[in-house]
Amino acid sequence: MAWNWKCSVQIITLTGVGVGGWFTGVITERWKRSHTKCECECDSDTQANRRDVTRGIKRMPGLPIFGTVSAASLPQTKLLTLDDELGSAKPDPGSPDHASNKANRISQIMKHGFPGLDNVRSYDDYVLSYDRRTRVPHWVFEHLTKERLVRNESVDRAKCDFKEDTSLHPFFRSMNSDYLRSGFDRGHMAAAGNHRVCQEHVDQTFFLSNIAPQVGVGFNRDSWNRLEKYVRKLTKVYTNVYVCTGPLYLPRKDNDGKTYVKYQVIGANFVAVPTHFFKVVVGETDDQKYDMEAYVMPNQVIDDNTPLTVFQVPPDSIERAAGLLFFDRLARDKLRKINGTKCTAV
Repeated sequence: MAWNWKCSVQIITLTGVGVGGWFTGVITERWKRSHTKCECECDSDTQANRRDVTRGIKRMPGLPIFGTVSAASLPQTKLLTLDDELGSAKPDPGSPDHASNKANRISQIMKHGFPGLDNVRSYDDYVLSYDRRTRVPHWVFEHLTKERLVRNESVDRAKCDFKEDTSLHPFFRSMNSDYLRSGFDRGHMAAAGNHRVCQEHVDQTFFLSNIAPQVGVGFNRDSWNRLEKYVRKLTKVYTNVYVCTGPLYLPRKDNDGKTYVKYQVIGANFVAVPTHFFKVVVGETDDQKYDMEAYVMPNQVIDDNTPLTVFQVPPDSIERAAGLLFFDRLARDKLRKINGTKCTAV
């Protein structure tokens, strides 16, 4: 009898546990559904907030011929081929011909390869790779010819204003306020003087995505300007001149005997001030012979009487320092000279 009583107690206990478990499961499931709904509503609010943050960003289509390369030119851009740029025709910016002409121009600029593919952006007359961490370009590529450098009297640099590149996420843009009272110039990587065909091209060189902090007097306005003018003069010697320009952050030994990479940052967006700048230039002759020159200049006051040849360096030294490969689609056995020295056959 006692045994039967104990069995009854166990059965009742087990039944109670089962019922309690079922009840707990129902309550838990209802709570999960309620919580999930809340999370979805919160996610919707978060997504809405993100849309608010990014509402001002112009989303540009990718270029199919380059895959990861995204276009960053303004929708109203309209002059592409040289004849068009000189005013003989003005195709609709949304037309297939416009897109095709722009793609052809980019192909022409980047004929000999991309130095890198990080945040590559294309404008009407130059291409750059943007460093979102430093708020300055990794590199900027240009293609110059004598015809494209003919001055257009309707083009006026005074009409240009430095402006944020709204195709970039707001988190990663530099702003004019970053440069205000910083002691540095807003230095062009793609020089305004290289893009005289039409006003739109010059205007686009004033996007802050094409700019880096440079020492003004003694560098940007003097020795660096001399180098830019020299590169333009090369179009009188070569049919095509390809130019890659960018910043460097070079190491230096400190007082403790250790080597560091140190650079200043300016403004609320912590825009990096490069320690040096480079230019790698390739000139192409009518018979497709190529000469290469490579320059590195310190971002500091330089005596304007210093010959430019003082700043010539082996191109591979820049590649190693910058983590880039220049003109990698140009076979090295096609180079006649590097920095004025005849190349020996390999």
